[in-house]
Amino acid sequence: MQPITRRRFLASAALGSAALAALAACGGAPGATPGGPAQAPAATTPAASSGGATPAAAGSPAAPAKGGKSLRVAVNATQQRAQQLTDFGKTFQEKNGVAVEWAPFQAPDWDQFFVKLLTEMAGGKGTDLVNVATEGLQIFSGKDLALKLDDYARSDKGAIQEYFSDVAPSLVESMMYEGSLYSLPVNFNAANMFLNVEALQKAGVSLPADDWTVNDFHEIARKVIAKKDATGQPETFGYAWTNRHWGGFIPWVFVNGSNLLTEERAPGGEWLWSTFYANDPAAKGRGGGWRWNQSKANDPANVEALQLLVDMTKEKTALDPATGGGAAQQNNFMAGKVAMTPAGAFWCAALKNGGMKEGSFDVRLFPKWKTQRHQYGAGGVIGMKASAAKDDIWAFMKFWASKDVMAQVLGSPLSSTSPRRSLMTEDRMAGVKNWKVFYDTLDKLPDTAPIPAPPESNQLAAILTKHVDLAITGEKSAKEALDMMHTELTKLLAQRGK
Repeated sequence: MQPITRRRFLASAALGSAALAALAACGGAPGATPGGPAQAPAATTPAASSGGATPAAAGSPAAPAKGGKSLRVAVNATQQRAQQLTDFGKTFQEKNGVAVEWAPFQAPDWDQFFVKLLTEMAGGKGTDLVNVATEGLQIFSGKDLALKLDDYARSDKGAIQEYFSDVAPSLVESMMYEGSLYSLPVNFNAANMFLNVEALQKAGVSLPADDWTVNDFHEIARKVIAKKDATGQPETFGYAWTNRHWGGFIPWVFVNGSNLLTEERAPGGEWLWSTFYANDPAAKGRGGGWRWNQSKANDPANVEALQLLVDMTKEKTALDPATGGGAAQQNNFMAGKVAMTPAGAFWCAALKNGGMKEGSFDVRLFPKWKTQRHQYGAGGVIGMKASAAKDDIWAFMKFWASKDVMAQVLGSPLSSTSPRRSLMTEDRMAGVKNWKVFYDTLDKLPDTAPIPAPPESNQLAAILTKHVDLAITGEKSAKEALDMMHTELTKLLAQRGK
């Protein structure tokens, strides 16, 4: 690997030292559910062909391959989770003669992971590949730090066509920037609505249909909280959510027909759609990635969406998000203290492993408001442009996106939603009856799109969560909070390119 010089990095990176310090101080969004959108997926052990040698310690230098070739892969994961990945590195080394060093950075959400990684890179530490979500793709590609995959994909069409034929074009488009492809998505999660079946039954509520509305949702939440404990608090809250970039306030913005930022498709990308998706109607009209260039945070539809969450918190149909992050909400859901909460297929494994019985939970599309457009985040790995091992980076990406490896990494039940349709099967869904909803979110709702994640995504997450919290606590009205958010985001986005 070839380190990036401190001078070059600080001249081009999305975060300077002042922004890094500010983000570290504010802490970004609250913690995400373990195994959820902020974490690398839990890994199972690869097939026996990986060999039976004891894995090297995660984070330590990989055993050098013949000729000294190796790749360093930075992942958002615990040491334990990175340890689980070492056998996959061994399998890759056996096939390609290149060793893999997994470098874990433990963080509760993507914005904080990128702060840690960018700080290390600013200090001159090189890496070859980075585990990214939607929130991070443009941080790297937007500053010309990431490796373009266009020429590799074109020249390797015979080997990679099978992958694209198995993956929705929407997910691939989310991994493009200004006409170029930077990553092959290996997981994604849309914010669907998980339902605690037993909690709803106790309230005398039937499971809703997938075409339910916001009014239906609110009425169900009111029925759920009817029974109070000795202190006057609901025994079960109707809804719980986490104040963060993915799955917090933004799903309500999307279904209310709006977005936090203006959105448009970048030109370009025709090479990819005509090469790999020529006969797929879902690829029509797609471009070269997303542009989020201006704030519309105080759009009236956004004020209305935030006011809904404020009102539900006040009337206690929704649990105050200050009670805990994703892990806490998962525990509340499993304990029957919450009836409905947004999550993706990453909850299948988490709930089953937490002891919930088959049939005790199910999932639906997010309720319809003006639209039923969903938000999602996708994940993959990107290569670093400064790396001298570009061909090996492409080889690793193909390996990591292969069906066999993806099946083992995501596990059964799933630790994340698979971008491969062929891996979205009933036996991997922990007994979720409406399991087809996870991919239907893309196939039946073609306007579903990634969360707004411009090159300033880290700062955006901090601004977003800060001002949403001001409204939820009552310190500011929904409109005042979003007016302030709009001012900050406008100033932030105006600095791009300066």
